[in-house]
Amino acid sequence: MIVTVLIVSIIFALAMIGLSIWANAHFRESERLPMQWRLSRSEPLSKSINWSASRILALSFTPFLAICVLGLICVGAMTLTPRPGQEWMLLPALMFIGTTFVAAHALHIWLIDKTLKHDGR
Repeated sequence: MIVTVLIVSIIFALAMIGLSIWANAHFRESERLPMQWRLSRSEPLSKSINWSASRILALSFTPFLAICVLGLICVGAMTLTPRPGQEWMLLPALMFIGTTFVAAHALHIWLIDKTLKHDGR
C-alpha cells in the first residue's frame, strides 16, 4: 500500500509539473502572470487583477504546495498506523487531494490564459 501511495503521489506531482512546463512555454512572452483576481457581483470573472507574480513563481507555486502536501501524506502513510477498519481510506483521500490540486492548477492556468487573451498580450 505504501508503494502505491508513493507512485500515485509521484504521478500527481509529475502531472502538475508537466502543466507548469506547458504553461511556461505558452506564456513565454509575459514576464508577470496574474495570481489573484478581484471578485465582483456584477462581473463574476473580473478582469481586474489584485496581484501578479513572475512567470516562474506563478507557475510553480501550486505544484510546490501540492508536492509538500503529497509528501506529508506519503510520510504519514509510512510512519502512522491507521485505526482498524480505516486502512482502505488512504488511497481515495490521496486521489481526491491530488485531483483537487491538479484541477486548481489547471483552473489557474485557464484563468491566466483568459486574462492575457482579453488584455491582448
